Amino acid sequence: MFRRRSDEASSSTATALAEQDEKTTRDPQAKKGRPTPKRSEAEAHRRTRVTVPKDRKEASRQSRERMRSEREKQRTALLEGDERYLPARDKGPVRRFVRDYVDSRWSLAEFFLPYAVVVLVLSIVRVPALQVLSTLLFVVFFVLVVLDFLRLGLGLRKTLRVRFPDQNTRGAVPYGLMRTLQMRRLRLPKPQVKRGERS
Repeated sequence: MFRRRSDEASSSTATALAEQDEKTTRDPQAKKGRPTPKRSEAEAHRRTRVTVPKDRKEASRQSRERMRSEREKQRTALLEGDERYLPARDKGPVRRFVRDYVDSRWSLAEFFLPYAVVVLVLSIVRVPALQVLSTLLFVVFFVLVVLDFLRLGLGLRKTLRVRFPDQNTRGAVPYGLMRTLQMRRLRLPKPQVKRGERS
């Protein structure tokens, strides 16, 4: 009973192998059924094909090397503005426009962190008048920064609606506002426009 079933299984696998051999062996004069790739395409495919090693340590080492090279490409792109290797959050014409829009304008928000450090130092000094003055100045500056945020955000939203009516601009305004909080020389990707250079 068991023998008959195993015989059937072996005969079916033999038939499948024979069919596969028939498919793979073809007449040399017959067409392949697909176009011959160009040399440049074949070389690119050969370069991008990753061979996975059997050794686990070697595989992890290769993975680390790939990740390191990707990070290096992204770092270079952030410094030079190369659109191809930028992180996903910085890619695209909308994000590029937002960066140029923010970088071409003066903003109070970019001086917020240095100003906060000065106020902190003044508040540590054990002179009551200076402590009160530093707190008052901080509150005034904070209100001005919020008003500047509103001005910049509304202007950016309106400009995006005009410049990119058919594109997805979701998250672009917060992206621009977060960029204004950074000092200009510390911004990444690096600014590509000068101040006053309207885009």
